Amino acid sequence: MSKSVMRINVAKDFSKNPSGRYVKDGKTSGEVFLKNLLLPAIKTHDLVEINFDGVRGYGSSFLEEAFGGFIRETKMTLVEFFNKVKIITKDPLLQQEIQGYLEDEVSRLNVVKH
Repeated sequence: MSKSVMRINVAKDFSKNPSGRYVKDGKTSGEVFLKNLLLPAIKTHDLVEINFDGVRGYGSSFLEEAFGGFIRETKMTLVEFFNKVKIITKDPLLQQEIQGYLEDEVSRLNVVKH
């Protein structure tokens, strides 16, 4: 059985300049991305590919809310996250930054659980 894949091109499907943390920060915020694109895609598809190529820049608050917020919402482990989500970017620093927000939140949740 083939996996259903949702492809999100951030620049085309969301914004070339994603920034801000919360909805109150604007329609290109991490919270809007998380609630309107990422969480619904995860619920309806086996794999979600998020392509950041073509994005002019991204705020750290956007990334933390989109990806740290994802872990806060779903309580997934890093393994579960990377089984469901593939980050596509030519920028290795972006990949590292996203990984850092994921790891920080997973660690924080593990501390809270004990």
